[in-house]
Amino acid sequence: MFDYDRDMFPDRLGAAHRLLQQAMTELAAVSGPAAGDDDLLSTLTVCEGAARLLERLSVAAIAALQRRGVFAERGYRSTVTALGDLLGWERADARRRLVVAEHAVETVALDGTTLPARLSATAAVFAAGVCSARHVEVIARVLDAPAARRLTPDIWAAAEAQVAAKAGDYSPADLHAWATVLVETLDQDGAEPDDRPPVPVNELFLTRNPDGAGGRIKGRFDDPTMFDAIATVVDAHSAPLTADDDRSMGERQADALADACAYVLDHGDVPDRGGERPHLSVTVRLDDLQNRARAGCLDLGGPLSPEQLRLLCCDARVVPVVLGGAGQPLDVGRARRVIPDGLRRAITARDRGCARCGRPPSWCEIHHVIPWESGGATSIDNCAMLCRACHRLVHHGGWDVVLREGRPEFLPPRWIDHGRRPRHTIQLTNLDPPTSTDAQHRQLVPPHSGRRRTPESAQAPAPAG
Repeated sequence: MFDYDRDMFPDRLGAAHRLLQQAMTELAAVSGPAAGDDDLLSTLTVCEGAARLLERLSVAAIAALQRRGVFAERGYRSTVTALGDLLGWERADARRRLVVAEHAVETVALDGTTLPARLSATAAVFAAGVCSARHVEVIARVLDAPAARRLTPDIWAAAEAQVAAKAGDYSPADLHAWATVLVETLDQDGAEPDDRPPVPVNELFLTRNPDGAGGRIKGRFDDPTMFDAIATVVDAHSAPLTADDDRSMGERQADALADACAYVLDHGDVPDRGGERPHLSVTVRLDDLQNRARAGCLDLGGPLSPEQLRLLCCDARVVPVVLGGAGQPLDVGRARRVIPDGLRRAITARDRGCARCGRPPSWCEIHHVIPWESGGATSIDNCAMLCRACHRLVHHGGWDVVLREGRPEFLPPRWIDHGRRPRHTIQLTNLDPPTSTDAQHRQLVPPHSGRRRTPESAQAPAPAG
């Protein structure tokens, strides 16, 4: 991944690459086991200075690519996503570099005139290596706050210069605190009085637990009618069932909300998601199914205990989702292009959401690896689940999908990885559908079903479809 394109400027870039490697070798020798304390301390400062210089070069390259629209031309709507794929950055790191590129790098006008950076004083200290990209991000955030936007242009520029001058003296956190106090002091009048009532805030956040089981719900409803509707339903279902009901108020209200949502899924007019009515899908291993279902897994909620699984199945429409099972049309051949519900459930059980980025199944579409119009079958062996953003990258961004041993893998375009090494999403649960033995396969797959493609047949990237 981390290699330069030898086809572009091979002499200059190659020479720079070799010099950089030589410098790193020399630094490693200086800071070896025989190095003294002063040498090691100096090595730290030299490494930090070099890291800031490389960070500046990286940000300048991002600014130029952003200005030219290179990532958009290659199928990416988000520069942050493109940087994550190209360099393996976390989204927060990519956003930080993008903020610095937008605020601390010179821009070019339509007529070719070079314009100063938005934060000109900050750009100067950043270019000199006095501060890091994190410092620049902090300065940009503070000077874009409502109090800073109320300052006059002259006072704002003077504040930016003063904050930039302090960037080398403080850590990013301390700089944020100091700059915030400065801006608030300069904003002596504060916001204009507003006698209008505040705009109602109605929001709800669903956050999955890191271990993949369950999650948290956090909401705020300033609109009284919306809150009253929710409170009325929860209150109606949260009363103690009997005199011996020892559940806490919080437990009763949580059960009430889950009961109301389950009732709506069963009886309400709910919009389709992903081409079919929303429902709870439970994936069970074949061997667990044969041993009285000791475990299961929900699409969003994560693993289920045996007790929870038995309770859920007590009053449910059971639809078997066993890969290769005879109860589902896993291979409908060339007769249909549209993905039937049973096949979608099987693909969901295998991929558990977007096979590339992990977004939940309700956000996803089904992609034909070999295009249907090119002879590709509508079968589990030729389909992968993709969210709309990843589906766009496969069709327009140069990414290819292959199926190896029944699992989707993604080959990046050569501008991201010259070797096109396959990538795949990390599953949040260990409940992988089992690989059937030949005997099981003969028992579970109907005689007319299509055969699974062999790994050899999936080596070459298939055209997008």
